[in-house]
Amino acid sequence: MLGRPFGVPGDAGFQRRVLRALLSLFEHGRGPLLEDFPEDAPAGAADAEGFACPVSFAASNALDQGLAAALREEVRQLASWHGLALRRRGRTTVGVFGPTVDAAVAHIAACLDSIDAAVPGMSAGAAVKRASDDIRAYYFEAAGAQPGNLSPAAIERWFWSDTAAARALFAIRDLCLSSSDASLKPLGKMSLIPRAFADKPPR
Repeated sequence: MLGRPFGVPGDAGFQRRVLRALLSLFEHGRGPLLEDFPEDAPAGAADAEGFACPVSFAASNALDQGLAAALREEVRQLASWHGLALRRRGRTTVGVFGPTVDAAVAHIAACLDSIDAAVPGMSAGAAVKRASDDIRAYYFEAAGAQPGNLSPAAIERWFWSDTAAARALFAIRDLCLSSSDASLKPLGKMSLIPRAFADKPPR
């Protein structure tokens, strides 16, 4: 999961393998280099717990108006939860694309129509990656503020299985794979969708 590259606390064996793989990258003579770690992080005992999101996206008919509309509606419904998360934590990881999540949503919506949507000062690939990171961070932070002491794995399953945001990112992945832009193709292959969910598009 984003922000949890070493898996669950106390798993020294997995953490050691991650560190060794990281350090081995310095043996390559050239860069920049992006390499996919071959293992998924093991689940902890708390990750087996279920997750019921108090925000009912299924009740919204925004999907009938298109994927971009459904994404905007979800972000609107999560706003109060994200506001609570921000007050509790005093910080957010949203903001690598633009000052608000709305900027990221607007870019992803534009990319659903044209994957080469331009952003000044960024390659098409960098813009898509930063916007998608902002959207995921917003959802994860908002879900983490909801009742129930939710596990990271449960939040991740909810995001990739039940949200319009995930549907949008799967659609963007397919557009990246078919693009001739060298900055977009790697996103489609390894960076937008976690390996554990790559073959499981949302319902």
